[in-house]
Amino acid sequence: MTEPALKVSALTKRFGGLTAVSNVSLQIAKGTLHAVIGPNGAGKSTLIHLLSGDLLPSSGSIHLGARDISGLPPDQRSRAGIGRSYQKTNIFPTFSVLENCRLAAQSREPHAFNLFRPASAYRAITETAEQALVAVGLQHRAQFSAGFMSHGEQRQLEIAMSLAGKPQVLLLDEPLAGMGTEEAENMVRLLHELIKDHAVLLVEHDMDAVFALADVLTVMVNGCVLESGTPEQIRNSPAVQRAYLGHEENEHA
Repeated sequence: MTEPALKVSALTKRFGGLTAVSNVSLQIAKGTLHAVIGPNGAGKSTLIHLLSGDLLPSSGSIHLGARDISGLPPDQRSRAGIGRSYQKTNIFPTFSVLENCRLAAQSREPHAFNLFRPASAYRAITETAEQALVAVGLQHRAQFSAGFMSHGEQRQLEIAMSLAGKPQVLLLDEPLAGMGTEEAENMVRLLHELIKDHAVLLVEHDMDAVFALADVLTVMVNGCVLESGTPEQIRNSPAVQRAYLGHEENEHA
């Protein structure tokens, strides 16, 4: 079998007497989207923080391919091949769209740049940034100030910044949050494209999008995995319906 792009084994995070994530295991292969769903407080965002390195685990392991990255800080995980977006849009609003992506591409470099050389002189970095903008459909906005774009475009830019880091794995924390219908449809189309070349872990509350996109779903409750399976298995699971999806989702099954 092909080695998973990301493998999480018995991952646990404790804050004093509170266990926010307990014994979570999952695998994601390139070309697949693994969605993590569950009620508020289930531990979903904590899980993403553990995978990105914003938090270090109390126990368990995280492997990117064959490499154990459990103890690496966020910058080293980014250079190793982990890209992520946040619940709240995380961009530089006073910079242009291209400059945002160029900074993200530059962060992959293992050495400091010459302060007296203009950023535009680093052609390979600029090309990487431009390619990331093309991938999310924002090339026509390259010279716009990022802070003046719509919410949906800013979310696209954040994903472009992740792509500029050339990740193997994308961790997307509620990318559709706060979007109108048209913006959400654009994001779903983008996610379909991203899945082709990446392993994607998605945390999202939009159940229509989750069931349309996911190859595998993991349901978390109180920091633990309640159940994992295909969208159809999760949709028809009585335990999941009781814990999270509720009768309304059952009626649409």
